[in-house]
Amino acid sequence: MVVTDRTTTQIEKSKFISRDLSWLKFNHRVLDQAKKVSRNFFDKLKFMAITSSNLDEFFMIRVGSLYHYLDSNKERIDYSSLREIPFKQKLLGEIQEFFKAQSNHFIKNIRPYFKKHGFNILKVSQLDEREKEIVKDYFKKTIFPMLTPMVFDSYHTFPSLVNKLLIFGVVTIDHRDESEKKRLSFIQIPTNLPRLFEIYREDYLVFVPIEEIIRTFIQKLFRNITIESVNLFRITRNGDFTLDESDDIEANFLEELRRKLKTRKTGRVVRLEVEEQANKWMIRILKNRWDIDDDNIFEVSDENLFDYTTFWQIIGHNEFKNKVPKFHPPVKPVSMLDIGAEETIFEILKQRDILLHHPYNNIDPLLELLEKSAEDPNVLSVKLTIYRLAKDSRVTAALLKAAENGKHVSVLFEVKARFDEENNLKEAKRLQNAGCFVIYGIQEVKTHTKLLLIVRKEADRVTRYVHMSSGNYNESTSKLYTDWGILTSNEIYAHDVSEFFNAITGHSIPRIYKYLLTAPKDMRQQIVDLAKNEATNAKKGLPSGIIIKLNSLQDKETIGELYKASQAGVPIKLIIRGICSLRPGRKGLSENIEVYSIVGEYLEHSRIYYFHNGGEPKIYGGSADVMVRSFDRRIESLFMVVDPLLKKQVMTILKYNLKDNVNTYIMKEDGTYEPKSAGDEKVFNVHKEFFKLTREEIEKVELI
Repeated sequence: MVVTDRTTTQIEKSKFISRDLSWLKFNHRVLDQAKKVSRNFFDKLKFMAITSSNLDEFFMIRVGSLYHYLDSNKERIDYSSLREIPFKQKLLGEIQEFFKAQSNHFIKNIRPYFKKHGFNILKVSQLDEREKEIVKDYFKKTIFPMLTPMVFDSYHTFPSLVNKLLIFGVVTIDHRDESEKKRLSFIQIPTNLPRLFEIYREDYLVFVPIEEIIRTFIQKLFRNITIESVNLFRITRNGDFTLDESDDIEANFLEELRRKLKTRKTGRVVRLEVEEQANKWMIRILKNRWDIDDDNIFEVSDENLFDYTTFWQIIGHNEFKNKVPKFHPPVKPVSMLDIGAEETIFEILKQRDILLHHPYNNIDPLLELLEKSAEDPNVLSVKLTIYRLAKDSRVTAALLKAAENGKHVSVLFEVKARFDEENNLKEAKRLQNAGCFVIYGIQEVKTHTKLLLIVRKEADRVTRYVHMSSGNYNESTSKLYTDWGILTSNEIYAHDVSEFFNAITGHSIPRIYKYLLTAPKDMRQQIVDLAKNEATNAKKGLPSGIIIKLNSLQDKETIGELYKASQAGVPIKLIIRGICSLRPGRKGLSENIEVYSIVGEYLEHSRIYYFHNGGEPKIYGGSADVMVRSFDRRIESLFMVVDPLLKKQVMTILKYNLKDNVNTYIMKEDGTYEPKSAGDEKVFNVHKEFFKLTREEIEKVELI
């Protein structure tokens, strides 16, 4: 692998940072969580598992997308200004460095402490005789009947090996064959058995990886044959098949790829994880077969473990339920503190708007609104967009009940929600069978917006109740992700949301929204215009300021406008959890821009756009990041916050995020990050402080 000085110089000169290299820096920050001395050990295992699943998805989607170009001999210039081959070398080199850091941390700082925390992961050779007999019996009765060796030679075609499965490559020689040629066989390890076999010892729990059990008895699958080598490996295939959100693929190439992928049964291999010192003959066959080189090969040492997502089995084990940290119970929303228990959610929303900030406030008021609507004879209709649902979802149950009770129920299900396609299709069919009007997404674009509209007849009028949010209608993730949304009966919101539903479920083109910014219509331009307004005010010597909180910042046009605003003197603070393609603090370009990233107990998922606007702040929230896909290839919406108390609440969210000195990283001009130090300041952990938030604190908030 060669990363030249020229490559480094090109990256440093670019005004933009590669989204993929930026994402790798994010996964380093996640790995940092597994290194924190203050963290509970089982929390460290959780973050190790997250880094592993993150990297799997990255290879499947982002590295897979890059290989679309490489395999088609198409030109691609990255944000870092690198062409496709130098960029591949740089990217895979950086991933190799991450892989080493991840492995070293596991070997030095995680594995040695297993026993201290009540368990150990052992090989069969490390068990006592009684335990070996238990394992032998388990192999004989349960594992052995499930295994299928698949030989590859001149008589057998190369088998279709499954993405992300643990696989043994076994090199054998049959001495009865005069040529004594080597043969390569594959054994895929079943996924419908637990990865770790459990054995209880007196004072701790032993986990034996299923692959080590198979390795011990593998000769039983190759009777009267000489085994030359047995090597475990795992492949990751290109999973970027939908192409519906490919930010960096031109339209004509997109169509060409769609045609090609229709004829491809499996994605091309983009990564091979394999044991160190693996059989060279086998590796040569695999490299040739999958058209990969050494950059794509990640060697796993004997002390290491394949696929840290295995830790979820340990974290979720009953034996350790009292050792896993408990989450702080949610508190009542600030705007509901003075409300009596006897008031219904409909009565409350006729009086005021409610801001729900998850996980600090639970999702119950929203679920109560849905469940009451399902039962209430005065409710006429329910309309909802769904991107991801929890298993055994109360949302689905409420919609089914509403349909059963004769209400009109319209649901736009996004069946292209990545990795949730199967669950969404299943839930959508349940609703459709119950009589709901179900729209299975919209062709060419992905519906990512989070909106709910309930129509209720009340005396001589009809009232519409609305929920708009940054997060999914998912009870499970609402306990783990920071998200926020508004419940309201404000008629202007209701009009805008109703018009938006008519546009996405029917054939209507609304002329204008008062409180909504929408994509793919004009969201980018309106955000750009808001930034331009701040630049204009700064040039006039007026107070100005921009604060934006997102998952990802990648759209070049918007970044360009933020650069211009910075050059005009606008102070800009960006809180970007993951990808950030903007380069902060560069002289003459972005001196007035600061970028922070918060990675900690909860996954930061809120999106907030704050523009000072001459002292009359304009604040928006919703589901959209500043990405090409959000503006051009998704149905998105951002809602303006108009209620004075709620505006202050959102400003407090931003203030607290900027004040945090426990979970925050500061992005430097070169794209690297360093932890924010508390220094002489009082420790301020944003993931704890929101549970203590008072109305008095909100009322006195100031940002600019």
